[in-house]
Formats: sequence, C-alpha cells, structure tokens
Amino acid sequence: MLTSFEYAQSQQKYSISILDSGRSVSLRGLSVPSDSIVWVSGNNGYVARSTDGGAHFNWMQVAGFEKRDFRSIHAFNADTAVIMAIAEPAQILRTTDGGAHWQIVFTDNTPGMFLDAMHFEGTSGAVVGDPVNGRLFIAHTEDAGRSWFKMKPYMPEAEEGEACFASSGTNMQLVKVQRRLPFLALVTGGMVSRLHLIPVPGSKAGVTVNTLPMIQGKETTGANSIAVWKDSWLVVGGDFTRPNDTTGNCAISTNSGKNWHKPGTPPAGYRSCVIYVDKGKALTSGLNGVDITDDDGLHWFPISNQSFHVIQKSQRGNSVYLAGSKGQIGKLLDIKN
Repeated sequence: MLTSFEYAQSQQKYSISILDSGRSVSLRGLSVPSDSIVWVSGNNGYVARSTDGGAHFNWMQVAGFEKRDFRSIHAFNADTAVIMAIAEPAQILRTTDGGAHWQIVFTDNTPGMFLDAMHFEGTSGAVVGDPVNGRLFIAHTEDAGRSWFKMKPYMPEAEEGEACFASSGTNMQLVKVQRRLPFLALVTGGMVSRLHLIPVPGSKAGVTVNTLPMIQGKETTGANSIAVWKDSWLVVGGDFTRPNDTTGNCAISTNSGKNWHKPGTPPAGYRSCVIYVDKGKALTSGLNGVDITDDDGLHWFPISNQSFHVIQKSQRGNSVYLAGSKGQIGKLLDIKN
C-alpha cells in the first residue's frame, strides 16, 4: 500500500498533457510510427492522424463504416496504416494516402466472428479473434497488411468461456523464445485466463499453453494486454466491471512466459494496456488511472488518475501517447530518470 508521500512523489515525476478531447468517440486503437506521427481509431468509424506530434489532429470518419468500431490500428508512416473492425463482418482496411481513401483487404462473414487485436513487427503481422467453432481465430500477413491468410493449423482450442478482449489492441506480441522462430504470444480471459504461444507458419513447433495467475471465472475477468522486453514479460487485466479492484490484475515472468508470479505492489485497479518504454520500465493504463514500474513490474506506482484505454511508445523515438474515451488523446511529459 502506497503512503501519501510515495503517491505524491510518483505524480511529481510525470505529467500527462491532453492534446485532444471532448469528442463522442471511444478510442482503443493507437499507433505511433515516430515521435511526430500519431494515429488513433475508435467507434462510429472514426480515425484521426497527427503529423506534428499531436499539436493538431485531422479527424476522419471512414465512408461506409460510420457504425463500425475500429478497436485496433497499426501505422507504418504518415501515409500507410491498417485498421481493424470488430464483429460481423470482421474486416481490415488499409490506406496509403493518409486516410483519404481506404481499401478493404480482409473480410470474414462467419457467424460469431469478433476480431480483438492486431500486432505487427515490421511487415509481418497477425490478427486475433474470439473462438469460432471452439478455436481462437488467427490470421497473418507478411506484406504489411495487403493480404491476409488464416492460420488454420495453428488456431488453438479454447476452453469453455475463454476469449480475448478488444480493449486496447495489445493482447498479443510477436516474440522470439530461446532464439527460435518468432511465436505469437497471446493472452486470453473470461472463465479462464491463459497464455498461448503460437508458432508462425513454417515452424514445426506446436502450440503451448500456460495458465496465468490472473483473476478469472467471469466473462469480464482475465488478461487484457501483454508487453515483452526480451525475457521479461508483463500481463495486465482484472475485472473491467470493478475498475478499482487490484485482485489478480497483473502477472510477471522473467523467463519468457514459462513461469509467472504476482507483483509485490500491483497497479491501482483494472488495466487494459501495458507497454515497455525502456529496460525495466513499463506503463499501464485503465479506467481509473495510469501506473509506472521501474523494476519489471514488481512494484507499480500511480502517476495519474486520468482514464485511458491504450498507451503506445513511438516505434522510432521516445514519445509516449495515450488514448481513451470521449476522444481523449494524451502525451506523457517530463520523465525524470
């Protein structure tokens, strides 16, 4: 339990500048190709882009998708980005002109389809969805999202009531385990909360599964997000109907997901996103605030009580941006080492 002094000290080291807010859109997609380029996506078909570090955002509503929810986005630069629309039909769109025009590059009309998250490393990417016919849905791309292929041999079986959360687009990472071919590290929640290590196409390895020490047993519980820094892995989540509850909201691994334990000081409530910003240093956000750790998740300290769904660090820089409800976009300032 933090003392009032520790809480005050942690808040003094950091501040979050609000760049845009007050819009009737919930933002869960966020991508930061560089310190100056920021893309966000949300419900009601909205996407926004900044090319000046968040000083100005150009908001756009994708024509024909005004009632769709874009829960995940990945931008390669100021011109090219990919967005993911949840629910039926599951669709992925791509732009190469800064969002002026969008092309549908993937559609799946299967009943029950619900895409949850998308992740890229370079031009390789993957998208995950809730179970269809008892298996988690996974598709991949090797050409920066121009074409997508279902990973049928690698779709893992889901237990009863197990699913993914479309809370921040960060419930999976492409990682290397023991210097082998990349795996898709995917975390789930619901009645059970597990880590699935899924091999990329072409690998002879099989899918491995590890139960996480997260709160589980309800549709609203479990893991929401995973962050990876070499062998150090962090998972956050909780119960989104109880935003202040710290029960089972974080798990830590120091050996690439083989073993997991709980932190000594957990984040201050349910958390939908976690990211590493440097070695040992990570940020996590949720409905009741933002926390930071300097020791690979062993101890978390609140730095803000502002609500954000998602955080991302610049892919080619050091800037950290946040996004959430009511069109709120923020930037982390004044980090003092």
